[in-house]
Amino acid sequence: MLGRMEEKYDVVIVGGGPAGLGAALGARDAGAEKILIVDREPEAGGILLQCIHSGFGLHYFKEELTGPEYAQRFIEKVIDQDVDVIPEAYISGVVTDSEGSKRVRVMHEKRGLHTIDCQSVVLAMGCRERTRGAIQIPGTRPSGVLTAGLAQKFVNMLGYLPGKRVAILGSGDIGLIMARRLVLEGCEVVGVYEIMPYSNGLTRNVVQCLEDFNIPLHLSTTVAQIHGRDRLEKITVAPVDKNLKPDMKRAKDVVCDTLLLSIGLIPENELSQGLGIRLDPVTSGPVVSSTLETSLPGMFACGNVLHVHDLVDFVTREALLAGRFAGEWAQGVRRPTDNIRLVPGENVRYCVPHTLSPGRDHMISMRCKEPMKPCKIKIGDLMEKKLRFVVPAEMIMMRLHPDLLDRFHGDSVRVDITPVEAVKP
Repeated sequence: MLGRMEEKYDVVIVGGGPAGLGAALGARDAGAEKILIVDREPEAGGILLQCIHSGFGLHYFKEELTGPEYAQRFIEKVIDQDVDVIPEAYISGVVTDSEGSKRVRVMHEKRGLHTIDCQSVVLAMGCRERTRGAIQIPGTRPSGVLTAGLAQKFVNMLGYLPGKRVAILGSGDIGLIMARRLVLEGCEVVGVYEIMPYSNGLTRNVVQCLEDFNIPLHLSTTVAQIHGRDRLEKITVAPVDKNLKPDMKRAKDVVCDTLLLSIGLIPENELSQGLGIRLDPVTSGPVVSSTLETSLPGMFACGNVLHVHDLVDFVTREALLAGRFAGEWAQGVRRPTDNIRLVPGENVRYCVPHTLSPGRDHMISMRCKEPMKPCKIKIGDLMEKKLRFVVPAEMIMMRLHPDLLDRFHGDSVRVDITPVEAVKP
């Protein structure tokens, strides 16, 4: 069933996943009257619809929900707020005129090509999985090699098992969850192989999905070769040295008929690139200000298209913020330009947002480069916080209060994570 689509909107949101739904609610709270969500899938909800496991909503709703339950709550809110949603549609481009208004080109299978006028745009396209081609695994190209997210869709939404004897390369959260899911469906998971010396998934998923089901996790190990003609027959796994190079002298063959790849996510920024938005080479997402505004005025970004999140609750919190600022922009509210730059320092991979502005509080998201415990996070001379540990798989979030920035003098702040003596409980 086609949704309603008018010619003019205050805010247009690209993507109907958790980020897009949250941004719509944030824009409505800010006073935007006419809001449109454009989504390429048949129904809104994004990746949540195939995530039938529990663990969602613990931060935002203070209760444990499945992915579809979490999505349904926001879909109902969006419907109640009278937000227009167009499914099975694509945005092919955005043009900004001299007065700052935007013309969005929307393509729909049945409606054809339409142009919509709006004041602000929120990018919430999410991310996609990194594939075999990205890491160039040697060997043949048999069937049975697929990403963990695709396998999740096969099992949870289509009712197909990808194989019977499964190996998993990478320890991302989707791979860990699928290891448990396949065991519950009667498959044999021979092992999870991670090239780094630490897991790239949340600690709770390592415990609940691997340890509780006796699935072996092999750290500092990778798949060095794929064997098979029509169907995958076996893989060659090998330990890696400190330079992540496989040691083929200690390699061994593992018989399996399926290899799932859980080797990371990439923000879906083809539209952003086409628009000329400045991207961060570390996050692969847009460079944003403290209002989550990109390098193009009136265009905002949030969710996994900005940087990959661990929990959907954090996506929602960020999306509500982006939607709020997009709604304010549509009503002519212009906030002061940021004048403080965040600089990732020791053991800090990236920081989002990239710039700050005095006068209001900020939520800073960051990731470390390598595990460290115990440690402390230091944001210039503004604040310091001790932590028991940090790991690359878990995003670190810190709130900066307005009074800290109001008395700051300078144009940049360096963020460092350094070791300290043992932190007392």
